[in-house]
Amino acid sequence: MARYPEDLDRWRRAGRIAAEARELGLRRVVPGARRRDVAEAIEARIRDAGAEPAFPANLSRNNEAAHYTPSPDDEAVFVEGDLVKVDVGAHLDGAIADTADTVEVGGSRRWENLVRAAREGLREGIAHVRPGAPVDEVSRAVASAIRARGLKPISDLTGHSIERYLLHAGKAVPNVPGASAATFEEGEVVAIEPFATNGEGRIANGPFGNIARFRRDPGPSDPGVAELFARFRTLPFAVRWVARPEEQAALRRARRVLQTYPVFLERGHGFVAQAEHTVLVGPSGAEVLSALPASALA
Repeated sequence: MARYPEDLDRWRRAGRIAAEARELGLRRVVPGARRRDVAEAIEARIRDAGAEPAFPANLSRNNEAAHYTPSPDDEAVFVEGDLVKVDVGAHLDGAIADTADTVEVGGSRRWENLVRAAREGLREGIAHVRPGAPVDEVSRAVASAIRARGLKPISDLTGHSIERYLLHAGKAVPNVPGASAATFEEGEVVAIEPFATNGEGRIANGPFGNIARFRRDPGPSDPGVAELFARFRTLPFAVRWVARPEEQAALRRARRVLQTYPVFLERGHGFVAQAEHTVLVGPSGAEVLSALPASALA
């Protein structure tokens, strides 16, 4: 028997909010724009819509595949030719939507083939989502679309199932075939997340990306740490969100129960494009939760 999320409308609203914030971010990524300002505008849009960021706005550039969000003192700006992944998450009481797209700063279209490869991989992957379908069918479709453009899917980055307050809920959706024996289940929420590159097709860990997450509930023994956990639970958060001195001190005390995120770098120094939607596995196929109607994009 299919098990749909409780309050499905909440998941749909989170998807719409995340999509609107994603589009705002794509428009704001222009030459001379400060990275921190763009991230904060995306996150403000989510909060103004009545939701919370499910993770910090990721603005990874060029050979950075994922997991970069600006630090509290980041003064860097986007420059013409940057290839920027705008990766956005929103949640309503733990109902999460995760979505991304890629934009070339300045619009010179030098990296158009990469951007199209990721988007086509996403479209083809979603077309194969249905109850009982092997996850490997989606992986094969994603990889085929990317390789058709002479590029490589990144083999060690995957899509993922999503549950309430769990961004990565245990089921992976690889971007290459032969890596999963799982099937899709009606009612589950899944992020389909192709990455395309002109590099090696694998990632390496880079420097700290200014993102952390509680691995578990730290308990009540330290009230300051407990307060931070009540605020973020097990969802990723940005160091720049912890602004008050007493919060920063609590964050330092919480190190033993924190996971930190390195920036993922393309191992062969290739540029990377990403496209992503959150979908609901419906009775006959995928319902894309993080898409906007054509009228909203006009």
